[in-house]
Amino acid sequence: MGAGRRPAYPGARTARHRRARRRSIPSDDEERPVTTAESPAHTTRPGVVSVILVNYKGAEDTITCLGYFDDVEWPRDLLELIVVDNDSQDGSAEKIRAAVPHATVVESGGNLGFAGGCNAGVAHASGEYVGFINNDARPGPQWISAAVAAMRADSTIGAVASKVLDWDGNLVDYVDGSLTWWGAGYKREAEQPDGPQYDVAKDVLYGTGAAMFVPAALYREVGGFDERFFMFYEDVDLGWRLNVLGYRVRYVPESLAYHKHHVTMKKFGNFRETYLLERNALLSMYKNLDDESLAQALPAAMALAVRRSMARTATDARMLDLQVRPGGDGVGTVEVQKMALTGPLALDYFVEQIEDGLHDARLEIQARRRRSDREIAPLYRKAIEAAYAFEGYNTGHDALVQAFGIDKRFASRQRVLVVTGEPLGEKLAGPAIRAWEIAKALSPVADVRLLSTSDATVTSPDFEIVTAAGPQLRKDTDWADVIVFQGFLLEGAPWLMSSSKILVADIYDPMHLEQLEQARDLGPEGRALAVRGTTEALNKQLARADFFLCASEKQRDFWLGQLAGQGRINALVYDEDHSLDSLIAVVPFGVADDAPIQTARAIKGTVPGIGVDDKVILWGGGVYNWFDPLTLVRAVDRLVKRHPEVKLYFLGLKHPNPGVPDMRIAWELKKLAGELGLTDKNVFFNEGWVPYNERANYLLDADLGVSTHFHHIETAFSFRTRILDYLWAGLPIVATGGDTFDALITEHGLGQTVPPEDVDALEAALEKYLFDDEAITAARAAVSDFADSLRWASVLRPLVEFCRFPRRAADLEHTGADVTIGASAHPKPWSVLGDLRLLREYSQAGGMTEVVRRAAGRVRRIAQKN
Repeated sequence: MGAGRRPAYPGARTARHRRARRRSIPSDDEERPVTTAESPAHTTRPGVVSVILVNYKGAEDTITCLGYFDDVEWPRDLLELIVVDNDSQDGSAEKIRAAVPHATVVESGGNLGFAGGCNAGVAHASGEYVGFINNDARPGPQWISAAVAAMRADSTIGAVASKVLDWDGNLVDYVDGSLTWWGAGYKREAEQPDGPQYDVAKDVLYGTGAAMFVPAALYREVGGFDERFFMFYEDVDLGWRLNVLGYRVRYVPESLAYHKHHVTMKKFGNFRETYLLERNALLSMYKNLDDESLAQALPAAMALAVRRSMARTATDARMLDLQVRPGGDGVGTVEVQKMALTGPLALDYFVEQIEDGLHDARLEIQARRRRSDREIAPLYRKAIEAAYAFEGYNTGHDALVQAFGIDKRFASRQRVLVVTGEPLGEKLAGPAIRAWEIAKALSPVADVRLLSTSDATVTSPDFEIVTAAGPQLRKDTDWADVIVFQGFLLEGAPWLMSSSKILVADIYDPMHLEQLEQARDLGPEGRALAVRGTTEALNKQLARADFFLCASEKQRDFWLGQLAGQGRINALVYDEDHSLDSLIAVVPFGVADDAPIQTARAIKGTVPGIGVDDKVILWGGGVYNWFDPLTLVRAVDRLVKRHPEVKLYFLGLKHPNPGVPDMRIAWELKKLAGELGLTDKNVFFNEGWVPYNERANYLLDADLGVSTHFHHIETAFSFRTRILDYLWAGLPIVATGGDTFDALITEHGLGQTVPPEDVDALEAALEKYLFDDEAITAARAAVSDFADSLRWASVLRPLVEFCRFPRRAADLEHTGADVTIGASAHPKPWSVLGDLRLLREYSQAGGMTEVVRRAAGRVRRIAQKN
């Protein structure tokens, strides 16, 4: 760090100097107090990359490494080479200056170790990015360009971990960083033959200090390498810290370097290296583990450090035990190997660092934490590993793991609770289908629990299914790390508003717009209450959730407007991600991944009045007030005069959720079909609801899928889930224009859209896609191609990626109390002052189902009084 600049984490440099005043000065090969060379004032040059090399008595290697930068594909005027000589006292600095005059050589004035040397180099750097490379390594041609491209493409990347091979490029040095539960970082794949499996970019816990990059401003902000470490694990600690703070460390295989593997510590004795590894593992875990993990792991880790020292050297650990050595000898000394002291001395160093500022550093890191350990745990790769095979050590390791519950804490995957207000049974409506598919998509990467606040009567081999409501939700929300929900969860579980849980609000259904039509039959007061209830519920979600899902780009614009009104489009969110993709993602309703299979006829030749050769128009889903089945029936009435074999089949009239009321439009539909003499002749009704697993039998019996609606605000932002079933079954589509699918149907040739309430246009479109073989063939081919882009596995990818590495929203990470909701979330009641209180009570009792039921009851009571 630059002279005069306060370290981002207290004690990063001062501890060593205080310790030196108390103890004798180490020899040249150990740490000693130093004065870092005066650094210039920081002036950042955009686009410049500053590459830092630390030299200690290795001038020839350093000069060789610098020579390879002539072949690196990066503009010379955007490259700054900085060498920090760690007081080599062998003429290294002069040799390097003479051989590579365009490099900046900084004389540190003392042996700062790798961590201090890198920090001194960054203090003199002017680049927008800093790269670190060992002096006995060499960069590949794209080492810089590939790393910078990755950081520029994604602002959430806090560091790039380069791929590192041996000098000849045959064996792996680094392609991933693993971590044990007791803080030891290691390279599981080291010395394996290189292969294509290592050429896939991925998130990692840390990169190797042998070759990595960090944006310079971020490096300084987080305190750089911790100089307490001197050498070893400083790269583990930095990457781990970045992940805790919410940044990603990205392995970029195109950023390639090669490493010679000098074993410089051998001349000082293996016990010195082991001592550094032991103590630094304790330092890194103490700084970076969250409170719960640390309380569980630290006692076991300290005990294990002592056991390793004893096991390495076969030291008699019970030499002072009276039961084993009952006789007295009066001798106050015993001879043990230095290696046997590495663990105990590491513990003493750890205690000393607690005194000298390590605890303050921990407090600052934890105060800024963005991810829990459970969220980061997948990056440990295989945390429950003894790592050594000394006699007596592995059994001790396993005993500690079991006694302290380490495996339960560090081997667990993310716990994701998916919540829907719809029943989960054989018959599923759109929201329940979406929740089911979300749970299914997340189950390979997380422990998933699917919860219905209504009812659940089915099971799944992939995830747990439960039901709960009101206070009973506490057990499930406490269990979860991430909660993905629809509807009214925050009304039933108000404690989530002030919790630190990571919440994902699935707002693909703008239900406050739906209520304008759905609640029309409740009368003025009931309708106002229902609209007000959904609006307040949505505003709570917008104020509290960390991540949002919507169904289309048009919806995204709509929700961004509402988020802005809630104050969620702010500097903290914007600075983290200018695109706001980390706040709200487009996740449309999907198409089933597996192709539909018809196991039996469900309509043709089965429904009385419909023959096997008839032409079937399918109305998928329910009949709600915002749809227009009346124009469709009138068009069919005209069409059957020329084509009596045309049959219109309504797939379901009664929603599987008993809380969804019967709607006026359904009554008008049946009345019109009867008046025209079409009922059970050319128009047919399934009075119930088709079981989810049987829907393919109905869809594959159809020739054409339809969706017609009135022109109103709900239409503009809707995403008709029934059309996804048509895509799945390969059906041509005829639909009213004006919604999200309007442009998609036209642009991709999936069928035809018509103006609202235009009987003539609708009749013509139906006839075309029932009887024009050329148009039908083209539409079916287009539908098949387009359906692949909407498979659940594809559309849910943003959510799956978020749940792999979930994080609190940037503007909510420090929230410790109930989130303040914008004034628009609390509109004053237009008539009864107690409406909002009642609304909250009803929602907590049973979600929107209870709200609608109570509103309907109030309307009936008013009608009876009048």
